[in-house]
Amino acid sequence: MTTRLALPSFFIVGPPRTGTSWLHHVLSKYTVLPREVKETRFFDVHFHRGIAWYRAHYPKSIENKKVGEIAPTYFASAEVRARISALNPRAKIVCTFRDPVDRVLSLYRLKRAYGMFPWNLEEAMRKDPELIESSKYGSHLKAWLSEFGADRVLATVYDDLRRDPQQYMDVLVDFIGVRRFPLTSIELMHSSDEMTLPRNYQRTRMGTMVADWLKAHHLARVVRKVKRSRMLKLFLGGGSNFAEVPPAVIHKLYEQFRPEVEKLEVLLDRDLSAWKSPPLNGSEQMEQARMNRGLAS
Repeated sequence: MTTRLALPSFFIVGPPRTGTSWLHHVLSKYTVLPREVKETRFFDVHFHRGIAWYRAHYPKSIENKKVGEIAPTYFASAEVRARISALNPRAKIVCTFRDPVDRVLSLYRLKRAYGMFPWNLEEAMRKDPELIESSKYGSHLKAWLSEFGADRVLATVYDDLRRDPQQYMDVLVDFIGVRRFPLTSIELMHSSDEMTLPRNYQRTRMGTMVADWLKAHHLARVVRKVKRSRMLKLFLGGGSNFAEVPPAVIHKLYEQFRPEVEKLEVLLDRDLSAWKSPPLNGSEQMEQARMNRGLAS
């Protein structure tokens, strides 16, 4: 059965670096997602362009499939929540949460790799609001629940995706109303791309800005062609590896994010102790085991 396109019935809103590229790859075969681009950025960046601009990212008609968008930048925006609610208050919302320090480091490296800023980690944490705001898990999840209702918001955990992708996907598609399907052997092996610093920051930044302009003007096919060509090496990668983050900075980040993790624990009714402090290294594990034996004797 072919019908005219309605507004999306589900949104996977991130936050960033929680497996959304993998989800896009898998769900694109079973749902209707934006053509040519993974993220339209309509509800946060391009809302002024109007609903016709947004609809142009989708086919004019669909064949009995759910329509959705995977948009990790939407998670931390109160404006986005209000705009989606106004246009489709019955939309279903999916969030995925990941160890906040792991996620922030991954997001920081992505932004550096794409020339979005030149700062080191500590500078970026001060100057880029998204790094901190998208880590306010408990506060923003509570806001999504308040806006749409508990029956229309699914909160999932990235650890579950890594541990058992099939079970994770079964829960997600049950929620958005898509029939279950088996993941392929390749899809079962979820992994993240390794990134390096850009060879030339200014060139990479310019390339990213041009790519954003092309996407905004429905010319994403040009961006795809560049990504598939040797020209990509002019803009991405080629620089040095990212430096190790000092342990003191890691500890500080865990302390900073702990209150939001504790809020999330209450909302999910789930123990997230592993996200509240850095994992122990080898010597620390041995010392902890020795202390435990002492306490048990």
